[in-house]
Amino acid sequence: MRAVRPIIALALLLAAQANAAFAQQAADTVAPESRSAVSAKQAVHASRQMVVAANPIAAQAGLDALRAGGSAADAVVAVQTVLGLVEPQSSGLGGGAFLTWYDAKSGTVTTFDGRETAPAAATPALFLGADGKPLGFFDAVVGGRSVGVPGVPRLLETVHAKYGRLGWAELMDPAIKLAEGGFAVSPRLHAMITQDVGRLDTQPATRAYFFDALGAPVTAGAVVRNPDYAASLRTIAEGGADAFYRGPIADKIVAAVQSHPTNPGSLSLDDLANYQVKERPAACAPYRGLSVCGMGPPSSGALTIGQILGMVEPFDIATLGPEDPESWRIVGDATRLAFADRERYIADSDFVNIPKGLLNADYLKARSALIRRPTALPDDAVAAGEPSWDKAELGGAEPRIDGVAFDMPATTHFTIVDADGNVAAMTSSVENAFGSRQMAGGFILNNQLTDFSFAPEKDGAAVANRVEPGKRPRSSMAPTIVLKDGKPFYALGSPGGSSIIPYVATTLIALIDWKLDMQAAISMPHMLNRFGTFELEAGTTAENLAGDLEALGYKIKIGDQNSGLHGVAIMPDGLTGGADPRREGIALGD
Repeated sequence: MRAVRPIIALALLLAAQANAAFAQQAADTVAPESRSAVSAKQAVHASRQMVVAANPIAAQAGLDALRAGGSAADAVVAVQTVLGLVEPQSSGLGGGAFLTWYDAKSGTVTTFDGRETAPAAATPALFLGADGKPLGFFDAVVGGRSVGVPGVPRLLETVHAKYGRLGWAELMDPAIKLAEGGFAVSPRLHAMITQDVGRLDTQPATRAYFFDALGAPVTAGAVVRNPDYAASLRTIAEGGADAFYRGPIADKIVAAVQSHPTNPGSLSLDDLANYQVKERPAACAPYRGLSVCGMGPPSSGALTIGQILGMVEPFDIATLGPEDPESWRIVGDATRLAFADRERYIADSDFVNIPKGLLNADYLKARSALIRRPTALPDDAVAAGEPSWDKAELGGAEPRIDGVAFDMPATTHFTIVDADGNVAAMTSSVENAFGSRQMAGGFILNNQLTDFSFAPEKDGAAVANRVEPGKRPRSSMAPTIVLKDGKPFYALGSPGGSSIIPYVATTLIALIDWKLDMQAAISMPHMLNRFGTFELEAGTTAENLAGDLEALGYKIKIGDQNSGLHGVAIMPDGLTGGADPRREGIALGD
């Protein structure tokens, strides 16, 4: 790697600017994803390079890394380490991530799997109570039981070693300086702390950090310091990711997990020491002459999005447009059918055989034919199909806990394009907001193990996404890069639990079929149907279609949507970035 230009001094300037900006917002303490109306944001244009991330401080840190001569991989490190400080409820060193990467030099797309793994001592009965029934969600989450082996530090190091230009330690400096000097609590972070009272304040470490001396949530605009996080980053800066997975940081993680007084976990020092990031081939699907590429299993994101688009493609949805309920009938029922396959077949492919024919053109054509009808598919017609297999192994359909999908406003996504044309789309998560509510070394520990099925069997058959030692829980994260003639055209992704899949799929349809720009596509009101009920975004024009969709045979639910879509369109004349108006994200570029 070549010599680097300093970026340390910029960190304090970033903190001052952000503190002032967030202080002005302090009166607005409602989390953006809980607002009923979607506010407007303007598309951002740049000629060479761009960062779109969920927090202005983190986006600026990434852009500064690019301005210092860094690659998109360098910016990934800078953005993630700052996000772990200023947006700790969503991602960080104690979580996991998936990265889809376009390498301009080779002209190829690849993916990096930094998903958490189950401890070696975990069993399929991990989330069953003494009565043999699945635990309640938060009974499983809060404590050490739900913590998987974090993947983010090893992922950052792996990608930086392969594609980075700047010094590893230098990239930690902005987050270290912010942690030591203090950062302003954003309105969203304040609101998320407030919404988690009763859980976050019951755990000693999180109570001490996120609440004041009187037990009240830290206020928006308050300046918070995190010397423990700074110390962890200094250790990792000096010793690399090994210093996270072995030594004092690892000791702190294991102690926090195993010593929880009421809900301990089994994660061990050996589990941490043995963790590996896996580079996997991208899962790509055709759509309208483009190639839509993303993360395959253990994520269900790319395969399920590919199925949705494959079933939509035979229809002239471009002519119908985004205001026609028929468009949403087609997209909604395609999503329902794709989710039926997802529930039935997709899990960690290192443990479970997955049908090779999920994206087969003939299979999707047959599934699409089910949608050629004037009204909604009846519930009994929405079932998993029979795609082709290489091996005749089937897994039981996964039951949803109490019929509820737990889509909490955690997780984050950022998209980066550098001046050489490298593209990074990374979705990172601690799963639920504030993860397991445990902290070690100044960072939140994940609760990703609750992404496994709580029930290991159904009707006597093993569930594909059951807990197993060393296994990675199924995810919906969908960092996506779309290629046109082999070159990057769009890059995007979102948080949102299993809603990530329709968020990304409908944004792609808005970009490709309805010709919206990146910001307009991201800001478009959400209408999604995963399991039979059409969910319409409250306070938006989506509500206007409620009557039409009911007439087509759908149940309707109107409510807030917690997307955090961040994307970049890569055009011959430059870059156009969009940030989700439902959160605090921003697009910055040169």
